[in-house]
Amino acid sequence: MALSAIVSPGWADTLYKSVGPDGKVIYSDKPPSGGQIEKTLEYAPGPSSPLPEYALRFKAGLEKRLQQRATEAPASGETVRLFTAAWCGFCRQAKAYLTKKQVAFTEYDVETPEGMEALASIGGGHGVPILFWRGKKTYGFSEAGYETFLSGQR
Repeated sequence: MALSAIVSPGWADTLYKSVGPDGKVIYSDKPPSGGQIEKTLEYAPGPSSPLPEYALRFKAGLEKRLQQRATEAPASGETVRLFTAAWCGFCRQAKAYLTKKQVAFTEYDVETPEGMEALASIGGGHGVPILFWRGKKTYGFSEAGYETFLSGQR
């Protein structure tokens, strides 16, 4: 089957289905160099739905509160903040470690609106636990890592 030249808009992509010399079916975004093209598919991102009004209001309020906090001076005795989730075993280990070492901390459950707001205020993250102190973050948990991270606290 011959491939005709297709001009697509910048937002669309082309997917090629071909059969390799060994008989295996291959899907790729590049035309095959040695196989025969079975099918060419054009696809583009579909339309998206606008956010509902309540979500837009929440987002605007969150952005306003974050901007207000950014202009406030941080407290001199800034406490350690620990971002957790109830289902996370490493989070439980991190809390136990901080308690054992008598490190004062504030815990935020990232599965609550308040926890997500607090996480957004420190720039977010891609997993838990996240330990935040003096403008720096450390991800995950290990005793050695926490010792190093908190070494200047006491």
